[in-house]
Amino acid sequence: MKNFLNLPHKKLFALALPMILSNITVPLLGLVDTAVIGHLDHAYFLGGSTVGAMVITFIVWLSGFLRMSTTGLAARAYGQNSAKEGQLVLLRGVAVAFLIGVVLIVCQSPYISAALYFAGGSEEVQFYAREYSEIRIYGLPAAIANLVILGWLLGNHRAKAVMWLLIITNLTNLGLDLLFVWGFEWQVKGVALATLIAEYFGLAIGFAIIFFKGIKTRLKHEKWRVVSWVEVLNRQALTGYFKLNRDIMIRTLALQSCFMFITFQGARLGDNVVAANAILMNFLLLISFGLDGIANAAEVIVGNASGANQQQKLKKAVAVSTFWTLIFAIGYSIVFFAYGHDLISIISSVDSVVELASNYLIWIVALPLVACWSYLLDGIYIGLMRAKAMRNSMLISAFFGFYPAWFLLQSYGNHGLWAAFFIFIVIRSVTLGWHFYNFNKQSYQNASF
Repeated sequence: MKNFLNLPHKKLFALALPMILSNITVPLLGLVDTAVIGHLDHAYFLGGSTVGAMVITFIVWLSGFLRMSTTGLAARAYGQNSAKEGQLVLLRGVAVAFLIGVVLIVCQSPYISAALYFAGGSEEVQFYAREYSEIRIYGLPAAIANLVILGWLLGNHRAKAVMWLLIITNLTNLGLDLLFVWGFEWQVKGVALATLIAEYFGLAIGFAIIFFKGIKTRLKHEKWRVVSWVEVLNRQALTGYFKLNRDIMIRTLALQSCFMFITFQGARLGDNVVAANAILMNFLLLISFGLDGIANAAEVIVGNASGANQQQKLKKAVAVSTFWTLIFAIGYSIVFFAYGHDLISIISSVDSVVELASNYLIWIVALPLVACWSYLLDGIYIGLMRAKAMRNSMLISAFFGFYPAWFLLQSYGNHGLWAAFFIFIVIRSVTLGWHFYNFNKQSYQNASF
């Protein structure tokens, strides 16, 4: 008991609580988007916006490797007390983010057409999906750069800044949602335009936070200095940067292929199914982003401990984050078991969609208890900069778990789709856990609480 109380609970929650509060604003906004569209007359409005959002967020989520690597690298620079390296991490990430965004804007026509071809769905779903994605794609440079800024702020122990940045951005998005959809009656294009504007607004706020804090730090401690683009684009540094990001990107690509497959396969099962899955996927995101708050805190503490070569601190961070991850996972399962149907009814007024979503709710109740371990271990491995293990686990889970399971279970329709995803999560947690168990034996056998 004494050892348990000596664990860094307070330090973890100082980082985790702001991250949990800020993280859940993302899926909550998705739920609001879904609710705004879900109360329109037809299911295809929600189906079209869901497919269109997946076409765009696939790129944003795929670019999540920038957020992860930036957090790990910034945390390590923070642990090493290297302000210059921290600035280089930020600028490299932003440069890569804008490059990805601009390339996608230039190539938008073939990309959107190919994505919608594979998505399938009714003519109405296809129409509104294209309308949504052709607006949102212009926000990609800002959306991806925002990931870098969030990762950098988190790696520098600025979780409160992350919290307020996300809250302000998402409240802006929410206000514009209500204005454009219910006020101006712009339907699906209103939701897309609201998100586009909010993304650039958030980027401006993020740069302002970093810039003014940088000036304050420079004047007070004389650590903040202007770095040149020659240093930012140093070939050797970029090679190491892309090598790290390569593994995380492959891992994220495998993950997002599963999410996209669920959305697209749902569209092929009918407008009501894709609309019901949209609600359930937002519940899943609410769970994952909340649990990621603990994992994000673990990233920072583990990254700092690794950078400072403090194994005792690292081991304590793993123990306390494991405990609270389990507590939160149990809490999520209880909430969705008790109130899931009521939440679905609030989000959509289309009876057939509500009935379908309620039929598949059991998967959302069960998922937190098996998914929480993979979220936590991802955070730990990001802090340790061990992207290869994350990559291998995800590839095994997706291509030897999810897709074969769906092939065998597809005759069960949407239940088969969710069962395949459940199997994917189980394999992901088991493979990461097995790797960490062996890593732990090798690396920390001489450490003790």
